[in-house]
Amino acid sequence: MKLLRWGPPDAEKPGLIAADGSIRDLSAEIADLAPARMTPADWDRLHGLDPAALPAVPAGERLGPPVAGVGNIVCIGLNYHDHARETGIPAPPEPIVFNKHTGALTGPAGPVPLPRGSLKMDWEAELAVVIGTRAYAVREQDALAHVAGYCVANDVSERVYQMERGGQWVKGKSCPGFCPLGPWLVTPDEVPDPQALRVWLEVNGRRMQDGTTADMIFPVAFLVSYLSRFMALQPGDVILTGTPAGTGLGHDTFLREGDRIRLGIDGLGEQDQPVTANGAGNGGGH
Repeated sequence: MKLLRWGPPDAEKPGLIAADGSIRDLSAEIADLAPARMTPADWDRLHGLDPAALPAVPAGERLGPPVAGVGNIVCIGLNYHDHARETGIPAPPEPIVFNKHTGALTGPAGPVPLPRGSLKMDWEAELAVVIGTRAYAVREQDALAHVAGYCVANDVSERVYQMERGGQWVKGKSCPGFCPLGPWLVTPDEVPDPQALRVWLEVNGRRMQDGTTADMIFPVAFLVSYLSRFMALQPGDVILTGTPAGTGLGHDTFLREGDRIRLGIDGLGEQDQPVTANGAGNGGGH
């Protein structure tokens, strides 16, 4: 299934994509796509619905982040061989783990506002993994059973805040609009191999990133298992799994007002975001 949340910011309703590409309203079946409603049993029940019997959502409705009530955004740095090479940093012996504040969440169409004083705002197309059931000290071979679904994410970063202002990376990762998520949450039955997905991103129509999750240093199942050694992953937690080569940092070029970012992942949909003026509202909603 391809699940989503549609409507005004902070008032989104749940929906799904029907076989004909139309959006169908799920609000009579489930209150929201929230952490307590993303178990395998919940997905089985929704799978049993006839999309044609659900109300159609009018075309052009805004899409919000496809998951409500996200508690944590846990991120992995330098997790693609080609990205490590472009930065000149050796592949890490263990995953580099950091956080984004949930206040960065926005929908797949942004906009992405430049933070005040931004000099090096960057893009990072990433596969996002959404946890569906609590995962603590899980084995790698069992890890994917805890995944509710996958979606596209843009791990927007302000590199000056991240790398030149001291302290933790979270400062450069957490401004409003810095985590566009969606358009859909795609359930695991439609993603049989999360290590076989093409990831791409364009800025102003120029292809900057074009990689594959097969190039990950640490694959998704390992990451879920690894993180669960140090924390109890909760339903609704989002893991951003790293980005392939082609970042602004790798090219020494960064985003400016008026730029347009477009990105996508095979089978998970596309995002399209304008870069807006310093301090503008994110317009995305949680």
